[in-house]
Amino acid sequence: MIKLLRRLIIRYRRQKRIFVSWDSASWHASKMLYKVVDEINSDEFRLRHKTPIVELMPLPSGAQFLNVIESVFSGMARAILHNSNYRTVDECKSAMNMYFSDRNRAFLERPRRAGNKIWGKERVEAVFKEENNCKDPRWR
Repeated sequence: MIKLLRRLIIRYRRQKRIFVSWDSASWHASKMLYKVVDEINSDEFRLRHKTPIVELMPLPSGAQFLNVIESVFSGMARAILHNSNYRTVDECKSAMNMYFSDRNRAFLERPRRAGNKIWGKERVEAVFKEENNCKDPRWR
C-alpha cells in the first residue's frame, strides 16, 4: 500500500487531492501506512514535492462487495484461475501477470473508461455504486 501510495502521489502530482479507498484487509491498515500518509500530507512535504493531499477512505468492515476492485479480481479469477490446471505456481503467476499486462497495455494504447475489450469478465460493471455487489459470492 505504501509503495502504491508513493506512485500515486507522483503520478497525480499537480492534483489538489486524491482519495484512496480499499476494503478492510489487515495489510491496508498498518500503523506504518498511517505514518507515511501523515508525512505525505504535511505542508512541508507537499510544498517541496508539489503533491496532493491524500484522503484515506476505507470501506466498512465486511463490505467487500462495495469494493470495485473485487469486480476486477472476480473477472480475473473466472478468466484464468477457476477450472485451470497449471503445472506450477510460477505458470499461474505468469498467467496473472499476462492478464494484467494485457489490460494495462490496452488501456495505455486507448485511454478511456474501460470497456468490454479489457474489462468484460466482471460480475457487475466495475464502477462504484452502492447497489453494486462487486464481490462474486461464488468465489470467496
